[in-house]
Amino acid sequence: MAWFPAGMPGLGAMPDHARFTRTGRWWADRPSAPRAAAVSCAGYTLMGGDPRAVPPGALAPLAYGYFAVPDRFLPLLGEAFERIVPWERMLWVRGDDALTPPSVTGMNITVRRLTSADAAAVHGLGPELSWIADTWGGPHGLAASGHGWGAFRDGRLLSLACTYFRGSSYEDIAVATRPEERGRGLATACVRSLCADITARGTLPTWTCSRHNEPSRRLAATTGFRLHRQYVHYAVGSHNSSCSQQQGVHGQFPGR
Repeated sequence: MAWFPAGMPGLGAMPDHARFTRTGRWWADRPSAPRAAAVSCAGYTLMGGDPRAVPPGALAPLAYGYFAVPDRFLPLLGEAFERIVPWERMLWVRGDDALTPPSVTGMNITVRRLTSADAAAVHGLGPELSWIADTWGGPHGLAASGHGWGAFRDGRLLSLACTYFRGSSYEDIAVATRPEERGRGLATACVRSLCADITARGTLPTWTCSRHNEPSRRLAATTGFRLHRQYVHYAVGSHNSSCSQQQGVHGQFPGR
């Protein structure tokens, strides 16, 4: 679909990810020759086409999420949701130069690729860090994907870096570390191992974070990422109850 071209960096890799993994959901205003469409995954939504073709009530299933949309869609979001908050974001890109993972010797730590046997370990990160598996359909999907690297001590997963959105040219990554294990270089080791893996596949790693997330920005810079651009996406609240609940977006395709 021309509105969601392949090979885009950052959040733009989400349509590729949905096509590859079938963990997202596609929406359109009608089954054939759509005038507007959307793709959503893990609470993020991209939209394209003509916003006039989308009734505000159709966006009800996408409440309490994040929208990255052209400015022409902002009036539609204003009608559909009771709250819209702009969120300044940064997109970082890393080149394909060789990267040697740092040593974490002396801490009884093993950094390795996750396998399907690690699903329980990913689940064991707890509810506060469970978001990192959402784009793979949960801990089992992430563990079996071959796109995650973790730092383990005695079988316990302490830090995890993974491809969050797998694109055809770029892979946007995410990192999660147990709070008590932060500041020990574990996230750095996982990110560098993951990035080496990504470049070996012939794609480039990207990193997206809030402009105000200083620890994330610092880790991106430490692991070789360079700022590519800044942009805004929008956090939305509850669906506006004045919108008709009977109107919906047609042409939904099965997903997560």
